[in-house]
Amino acid sequence: MAIITKITAQKHSDDRLNIFLDDGTGEKYAFSVDQDVFIKYNLQKGKELDEFDISEIQYGDEIKKAYNKALEFLSYRMRSIKEVEDHLRKKEYNDAIIQEVIFKLKEYRYVDDLEFALAYVRTQWQTNGKGPSVIKRELAGKGIEQAFIEQALLQYTQSAQIEEAVNHAEKVLKKNNKLSNVQLKQKLEQHIMRKGFSYDIISIALEEVKVEQEESEEWAALQKHAEKAKKRYQNEDSYHYKLKMKQFLFRKGFSIEIIDQYLDAE
Repeated sequence: MAIITKITAQKHSDDRLNIFLDDGTGEKYAFSVDQDVFIKYNLQKGKELDEFDISEIQYGDEIKKAYNKALEFLSYRMRSIKEVEDHLRKKEYNDAIIQEVIFKLKEYRYVDDLEFALAYVRTQWQTNGKGPSVIKRELAGKGIEQAFIEQALLQYTQSAQIEEAVNHAEKVLKKNNKLSNVQLKQKLEQHIMRKGFSYDIISIALEEVKVEQEESEEWAALQKHAEKAKKRYQNEDSYHYKLKMKQFLFRKGFSIEIIDQYLDAE
């Protein structure tokens, strides 16, 4: 048995106290504890502690340290349970301590995976314009269970998805007015799909925006590509020049009709 002989406050932390024990060989520093742990175990001068008591107190203090680390991590933004667990593992806390901390965080509702999922969907949809499939993948990566993901995505209605898809399409259209109609449509579909929207939503969105370019715009786009092709095939004979120009421009998405129109006008 050992007796608590002295208790002092730590110089650099008002929340922690140093405990000194005498096990019969003289007073020595033994360990430090958080104030909450100090109160929980009713530590005071003259109290006797055996090895089991000391181990239990130190284990309780490790839980308190980990809990404080978790609260600090949560102070910046909402986190999923898995994110908190991963953070504590990086701090080298064992699974038993981590689960004690998670239990306590759940009890005080500092972590709630359904609330996290609901907020995450709103943020990624309304702020970043992401589609459901991307959001679903990201939530799964954060350890959110499938049922919570599906429930959270219910707030992302079809009309809201179409609105976001249209916004993406309009941004792409502004930056790509030099493409053929075929290329433009492909680029739009690929871009919106990468953002996480389904093909059904993309189809509806493309019907709501003006994908087809005006004839003059497509003609200007063809001329731009044709000028590049001319430099490549200028040394070919007439037959092969026209053949290769047709193949090149067709691969760029222009129709045979407008290509022939261009070549005939040369």
